[in-house]
Amino acid sequence: MTRRWTPQHVIIMRRLRILICVAAVALACVAAFLVGTRKSVALTINGETRTVTTYAMSVDRLLSEQNVDVKSHDSVSSTTGGSLSNHSVVTIRKAYQATITIDGKAVPFWTTASSTTQLLRFFQSNEKQSERVTVNISNVYNQLTGGIVIRQDGPVTVVADGKKTTVKNGKASAASILDTAGVTLGKNDRVSVALENGRTILRVQRITHRTESETISTPYGTQTVVDDSLSPGEKVVKQKGVTGSTRRTYDVTYADGVEDSRKLTSTTVITSPLDEIIAVGPESSESTPSQSSGDGSGSGSSSSSAGGSSSGSTNGGDSDTASPSPSPSTSTSTSGGTSPTSPQPTTQPTTEPTTPTTPTTPTSPTTPSTPDPSPSPSPNDDDDDDTPSTAQLWHPTPAQAQAYASGAAAAYGWTGQQWTDLVWIWNHESSWMWSAENASSGAYGIPQALPASKMAAFGADWRNDAAIQISWGLNYISERYGSPSEARAWWNKYHWY
Repeated sequence: MTRRWTPQHVIIMRRLRILICVAAVALACVAAFLVGTRKSVALTINGETRTVTTYAMSVDRLLSEQNVDVKSHDSVSSTTGGSLSNHSVVTIRKAYQATITIDGKAVPFWTTASSTTQLLRFFQSNEKQSERVTVNISNVYNQLTGGIVIRQDGPVTVVADGKKTTVKNGKASAASILDTAGVTLGKNDRVSVALENGRTILRVQRITHRTESETISTPYGTQTVVDDSLSPGEKVVKQKGVTGSTRRTYDVTYADGVEDSRKLTSTTVITSPLDEIIAVGPESSESTPSQSSGDGSGSGSSSSSAGGSSSGSTNGGDSDTASPSPSPSTSTSTSGGTSPTSPQPTTQPTTEPTTPTTPTTPTSPTTPSTPDPSPSPSPNDDDDDDTPSTAQLWHPTPAQAQAYASGAAAAYGWTGQQWTDLVWIWNHESSWMWSAENASSGAYGIPQALPASKMAAFGADWRNDAAIQISWGLNYISERYGSPSEARAWWNKYHWY
């Protein structure tokens, strides 16, 4: 029997054909998408390369898939920028913290350099006075700080104990090169790398410590007391001043027999100074009884027996003794008339006036105790005691900040005109002052971050540590503009960046 095609049946079949076509197109699109997004990517981490297959569209997504933890100072680059395509090459260089010396100041420096020579060349690229910069190797047997290659190609000159030894293969760690040169390190010896006239110098300084002491004199003070038995204006030295002495003990560091630094460890008072006491006569009779005689006859002592008092009596009467002044301010006691037996007020606010008897020459006041002098650092004392141990570039000068930034910028590949443009921008923004702050906007630091708290991504102490400010600023320019030259072009147009 022939099947009859009703209009309803035709509609159903038509809808079915449409659904089948839609499903086929969707499957084809999905298949094309999967085939198109499937990529083979070369992932290089610290020189080790492996090939991975991924459907990720961006570098960040790829790193997340591969569980690669990227820190703020690490370097990430791709041959195709931020996106991924088939056969892309993603290179990651893990940063480590080296210690460089700028103008004699040790500064921690995060870098991805593959050798100490490369790190020094970062500074040499931008800094005209790059000879001021050396790389310190704190522990040559430590894989992180001492395992770094000294030079990728060429020889290294080892300087130790006054001798120079050339090691032909510089592509080795400091420990390996020193072993080859036959140099044995002591516990406190200092190892550094420098570029001198195109040569890589691995220098070993023998460090020794000595305890040294010096005796310094402590100056004495002067007290002035009023003696009514003296003529007006007359002065008599009742007690000569004696200079005291103090012993200071230092821990002195010597590098190759030459003093490198010293640190004050203790202060001991050997003898306390004895103040000089000068007696002066009262003011002339023209002075009114109520007039204070503090001019020219004050006492700088706060001891209980000084303070410009007169003691003793020829008739066995009560003595006139001023109570101690509550502070080291000048205190005096004078006779306001021709009769020494008339009552005189005292100028001290803490004592009640009394009626003195006929005065005699006052006895010498008890020598006031002199507090131990607080230790004051000598010119050669370490000046980094107030610097937090975690600080990298604590309160640097503009020259030191530029020297640090020159190496950090070169690590981004910013040399020549790029470095010149960076210097120009930050000269206009902050004059390279770590504490520069815009009072109206609140922008802060060398790069003038706004808000300033954004720099906390590179370190907590961004307010004082210029290394944090510079690292944030370079990263900001890289992500927003791509290069300092582009940032300067924007600055010239809008007067901000």
